[in-house]
Amino acid sequence: MNVLVVGSGGREHALLDCLSCSPMLTRLFVAPGREAMADLATLVDVDVTNFIEVAQVCKREKIDLVVVGPELPLISGLSDALTDEGIFVFGPSRAASRLEASKGFTKELCARYNIPTAKHGYFMDIGSAKQFVKRSKLPLVVKADGPAQGKGVVICHTLEETYDALDAMLVQGKFGKAGEAVVVEEFLDGKEISFLTLIDGTNPVVLGAVQDYKPVYDGNKGPNTGGMGAYSTPGIITEEMEHLIVQRIIYPTIKAMFNMGIQFRGLLFAGIMIKKNEPKLLEYNVRFGDPETQAMLPRLDSDLLKLMSLAAKGRLGSEVVSLNRKSVVCVVVASKGYPGPYESGSVIGGLDEVARSSSVKVFHAGTKRVGNNWVSAGGRVLNIVAEADDLATAKHQAYAALDLLDWPGGMYRYDIGACE
Repeated sequence: MNVLVVGSGGREHALLDCLSCSPMLTRLFVAPGREAMADLATLVDVDVTNFIEVAQVCKREKIDLVVVGPELPLISGLSDALTDEGIFVFGPSRAASRLEASKGFTKELCARYNIPTAKHGYFMDIGSAKQFVKRSKLPLVVKADGPAQGKGVVICHTLEETYDALDAMLVQGKFGKAGEAVVVEEFLDGKEISFLTLIDGTNPVVLGAVQDYKPVYDGNKGPNTGGMGAYSTPGIITEEMEHLIVQRIIYPTIKAMFNMGIQFRGLLFAGIMIKKNEPKLLEYNVRFGDPETQAMLPRLDSDLLKLMSLAAKGRLGSEVVSLNRKSVVCVVVASKGYPGPYESGSVIGGLDEVARSSSVKVFHAGTKRVGNNWVSAGGRVLNIVAEADDLATAKHQAYAALDLLDWPGGMYRYDIGACE
């Protein structure tokens, strides 16, 4: 099979790494990709927001399957455009992508189909939102309705913090169109996990659960980010809990979408909060998480390309995913200042030494090659991924590799894999 992966981040680098091992693979392409991915795939210089150009590339290179990494092309309708041209896509339609495009839509669906989630209100004006806040118990969570690169969620412990978050989104337009409406919901505590499921329109096949770290600083302090790290290890949740999540949350969602005339084909990523053995849905993403993907795929013994192809064609059936018993830790290295303003273009030293380590992999999220140097070119820049027999060893190996980096302009958390 000829496969095109859409995207250019650490998630896409990890997908390429995993797909390259498939016996079904003939040729692998990535659009637009990064220089660091060139040893795995052919880089395609195409504007992925121009669906006509993407379709032309697919026809020219005889692409059998397109795998879409980021959410924005899906929300904009890339899957629909390619499907209309007879090209198979692993990634949901524009209609199915509303599960991520609008938290209000998802909350309404949950209410209609009795899917457990936080009590909430949905608002487009600050006056109504403030009235709801006055009647509610603190702490509260204010969420931009649309996708905001993981930064549109604010946990508020006081009225002042809540009003400030509402003002930033609804009045100041901090997140643009994504923040023109907001969800205000009760704060849920407990154990938060990311739950990844492959779906072919009607059948869910569980990929696994991952623990991720959204806040920028150690101890889960500071503003939320797109993700500062993640780990995957056997036993994050029990088989009983996995079954409960599928039966109470995932399957009712698929059925609800099907009843609306929408078939979801791709990866459904559910943020789940578990307390007293009761799972509740926090939110949905309609694609592989970043950096959850980097922490999950090294444990996959099954053929990812086969699973994706079957899902795209509506033929997953009773396939079962096989995971090894290893533990994986992924630490994100970001530019200082992220998720706020940051500088790009600083030289990253020590990468060759890290790459020579047999115990880790390096996935590039925001780098470019300038002469003989790798330089920073984004907020989240590198992913250091270690796999070992247990979580403590994987964590040690990841941070030992990080010690080899020479990049004063970078930062990372020191507690990835430590907070279970």
